[in-house]
Amino acid sequence: MSNLKVKTILVSQPEPKVENSPYFELQQKHKVKVDFRSFIHVEGVSAKEVRAQKIDLNFFTAIIFTSKNSIDHYFRVADEMRYKVPEDMKYICQSEAIAFYLQKYVVYRKRKIYVGQKDFVGLTSIFKKYKDEKFLLPASDQLNFDVPQTLNNLNLNWTQGTFYRTVMSDLSDLADVYYDVLAFFSPTGIKSLFKNFPDFKQNDTRIAVFGGTTQKEALEHGLRVDIMAPTPEMPSMTMALEKYLQEVNKSK
Repeated sequence: MSNLKVKTILVSQPEPKVENSPYFELQQKHKVKVDFRSFIHVEGVSAKEVRAQKIDLNFFTAIIFTSKNSIDHYFRVADEMRYKVPEDMKYICQSEAIAFYLQKYVVYRKRKIYVGQKDFVGLTSIFKKYKDEKFLLPASDQLNFDVPQTLNNLNLNWTQGTFYRTVMSDLSDLADVYYDVLAFFSPTGIKSLFKNFPDFKQNDTRIAVFGGTTQKEALEHGLRVDIMAPTPEMPSMTMALEKYLQEVNKSK
């Protein structure tokens, strides 16, 4: 582990749109430069490709949304297929934020919207209540394993459809830019780093990772993981960075 002071951090996600993001507080408190850059992005799958998956939107009576992207791409594909989503369609949303985002497409108070408690397993009681519905899960090509596991365990009539894909971004403009810390949130982010920079050498760069699968990908690529989240003491990436900065940036 390098004990060099940290002056610059690159977060491999889009810049937060909220003014009071903990990243901005981190920047001001520790006088570090924090930049944001998505290492991955999402691309929609065409209506033709969705049809090729043998998905007929008319068949389903309930839609499961696990992200804002899944909402955008479900309604985009419905539009491309000239499919009018019925007013009595049921929507099962993994979190409050996802349910709130649904207002972009439907009149909220008139619809049947059911909300979980953050993680997917928290939807179990809702699924049990509506177990006779025909569920569609519009998702990306990279789905968390707990989603199909939960749905299969409940013996539901459900279909997964790939409505969008996670793609590695072009980072060639970063070729000559050096950061003290790189923060990653998915295995694909790590893969994107090495696709863009096959000769990447870590040296004194500190690697921060969020989640066990991201950590595993980093280690498989021979990276040294210096900052890990979530942990019981540090449930967020910003908290883990904060603790690390307090240790290495203190006056020696």
